[in-house]
Amino acid sequence: MNIILFGAPGAGKGTQAKRLVESRGLVQLSTGDMLRAAIEAGTELGRQAKDIMDRGDLVSDDIILGMIAERMDSPECANGVILDGFPRTVAQADGLGAMFEARGLTLNHVIEVQVDEAALFARIETRAAETGGSRADDNAETLRKRLAVYHENTAPLLPYYDGKGLLRTVDGMASIDEVGQAIDAILAS
Repeated sequence: MNIILFGAPGAGKGTQAKRLVESRGLVQLSTGDMLRAAIEAGTELGRQAKDIMDRGDLVSDDIILGMIAERMDSPECANGVILDGFPRTVAQADGLGAMFEARGLTLNHVIEVQVDEAALFARIETRAAETGGSRADDNAETLRKRLAVYHENTAPLLPYYDGKGLLRTVDGMASIDEVGQAIDAILAS
């Protein structure tokens, strides 16, 4: 089973993806986590991505698609993946579709975790406090930029996937458990 989780930055996609990893044995492919790991490892990709991410901008499609393709080819992804934070643009969605087609894979579900944007700022502040500010992108200024990028580039993917009959929406303002139950109901359908 291959799933995409959508939602604005801080909507809870990562939390729900981790829950699905535990309950369904899927692999979470979080481009943000993959990029942060490259930064921590000091790779060339990591150095290139750090400046871009710190500004709240998007890393190039070629870099992201290459990272996803590499992971999709690993044996650990044979049972399926949860894409968290990818695709972010129509071009990436087209690239993902081509990648899946070339590998004989199916995109089974696209789920939007919908939240009130004012609540996102509170969530980011909470996450920054819980992580000790270890993520440079956990601040209100970067969130404003990331939200603008989300609305400009990523939000157009919602009608893109809706047109393919794949998009479902859950209320991300509910409790973590209630959001999880709503996602489970979609996956069971």
